Amino acid sequence: MIEVLVIDDEYPILETLRMYLSEKGYKVLVAKDGKEGWEILLRYMPKVVILDIRLPDINGIELLRKIRSRFLETRVIMITAFHEMQTVIEAMKAGAFDYIRKPLDVGELDRAFERAVNASTGLHDHGIGAKEEGEQEVLVGSSEAMLELQKTIGILCTNNATVLLQGETGTGKELVARLIHKNSSLKDGPFVVFDCAGVVENLLESELFGHEKGAFTGAIYTKKGAVERAEGGTLFMDEIGELPLQLQGKLLGFLQRKEFQRVGGQEVLRSNCRVMAATNKDLKEMVQKGQFREDLYFRLKVVQIQIPPLRERLEDIPELVAHFMWKINKELHLGISKLEKGVLDLLMAYSWPGNVRELENTLVEAMVKASGAMISKEIVKQLLGHQRSSQVKSKVHLSTLEMVERDHILDTLKKVNYNRKKAAQILGISLPTLRAKIAKYEIAMP
Repeated sequence: MIEVLVIDDEYPILETLRMYLSEKGYKVLVAKDGKEGWEILLRYMPKVVILDIRLPDINGIELLRKIRSRFLETRVIMITAFHEMQTVIEAMKAGAFDYIRKPLDVGELDRAFERAVNASTGLHDHGIGAKEEGEQEVLVGSSEAMLELQKTIGILCTNNATVLLQGETGTGKELVARLIHKNSSLKDGPFVVFDCAGVVENLLESELFGHEKGAFTGAIYTKKGAVERAEGGTLFMDEIGELPLQLQGKLLGFLQRKEFQRVGGQEVLRSNCRVMAATNKDLKEMVQKGQFREDLYFRLKVVQIQIPPLRERLEDIPELVAHFMWKINKELHLGISKLEKGVLDLLMAYSWPGNVRELENTLVEAMVKASGAMISKEIVKQLLGHQRSSQVKSKVHLSTLEMVERDHILDTLKKVNYNRKKAAQILGISLPTLRAKIAKYEIAMP
């Protein structure tokens, strides 16, 4: 009979799980605190432990680390009534098998428990238990989609596998990459961003791999590329789908051997950086069309993360709004602290094609325009109504993609008083790309 240990300071939880798991044929042991739980562990060595995060005598994650260091085959399922992103990440880093929120969902518990029992022998996975000091970025949201994403981040913090992040523009792909980096063993190394769409094509190889002095006209000094600068850290390649085919082959060679040469150089150099790539395109479809190398696609997607669009997690909007209002107040020295009744309903009824980035920018404009300390329903209606009408206008009156793009860029520039940096962020493109499009469409800048 498989033995299971439940450690929780809530008597109703202990009794409920004891009866439920006993009926399923398991021998259930219970403990009301960490000390009693550890004594039971030493005596019975159960295959699965259900462990509460908050115990009266010890932090659940500390006990988790202790269990994982002593009992490698024991699978630990963490449970908690509190949802904090960093706690999820820390638990998964420390070796938790799964993480479930209270009140416990029977179906979710069954699935996690069955997987834990099946995995309780023959696997020896070690968690990294280093605690991050001073959280800088936050992945906001407590929906099921975000909890799963946070679990995945926690797992990826324990290794340096190549990661492919996929999701629409504005979903937060770079933020996820930064969180993985900052919670990994490479956190003390650099995090280098390389925007594949933001560099002129004939300079891409030089920017990625570097060049030697005299390698080409204008190369007046030796320059390290992004790969070399990321040594000992993480290279985040944004918009990987924009990388030309010729350069895709060289990137593949680097991923396979961790070796590269600067443009115009003979010396073979090495970089042990971790590579994370992001795209809003369907790379599988690009492979089928011959636009992206299949071997590079498989090399990049060692671990693949699909980041959900905001319209698929609308229940996170209240948390996102609270977070962004705090952030905007701090950055712009504002004092907007309230929402008029009905504002959240309007925000949750909108489809957010620009995702979290569009929500943040909408709140910036609403807060700047607000009278007093409250965002009014009228302002939000105007902002969302204008966005809808702009979309409809584009579809009805413009006849070419270039005309649609020019109109959208111009409209965005006007909204931010022609601030190029803000406009590029809203549009989801790099500043150099925006400058090129302004010149291409001959948009007059004041």
